[in-house]
This record gives sequence, structure tokens and C-alpha cells, in this order.
Amino acid sequence: MRGDKTKGVLVLLLFLLTGALLGGLLGELIASSAALADIAPYLVKKYTIFDMAPASINLFVMQVKLGFVLQPNLISVVGIALALFLFRRF
Repeated sequence: MRGDKTKGVLVLLLFLLTGALLGGLLGELIASSAALADIAPYLVKKYTIFDMAPASINLFVMQVKLGFVLQPNLISVVGIALALFLFRRF
């Protein structure tokens, strides 16, 4: 039974990630659409939630830089909400 709960969490994360990615792609399509030019700036404006500056690690043989930025737009949030709804429904 324990594996079922872990599987559910992994599937939920996959649903949320897919919803965010599809929402972001849809937002980019809306931004390039002439028909939706009036509302596009409100839908595709990015909001910075988390910004971790790149950290550099020098290992003398190679150099590694790691950083992370979370900047969803409104359409991405709608995609995440839709993915959560679909996950709960199925």
C-alpha cells in the first residue's frame, strides 16, 4: 500500500509539471497572436516567485554553475490548476 501513495505523489508532480509546461507554451502562442494582442500582456507577464542566483563550483577539472528561477505566468497557473483538477477527477 505504501508504494501506491508514492506513485500518486509522483503522478501528481508529473501532472503539475505538464500543466505548467503546456500553460507556458500556450502563453507564448498567445503572446505571438495578433488576435489576442489586447489581453496578451496581462496573460503572459512573468512573476518572479523564487530566484536563486547561479552558484559556481570550481573543481579545477571542470566548473559547474547551478541556479534556479521560478517565473510562472497567469496561463501557467491556469494550466497547473487544470492539471490538479484532472488529477483529482481521475
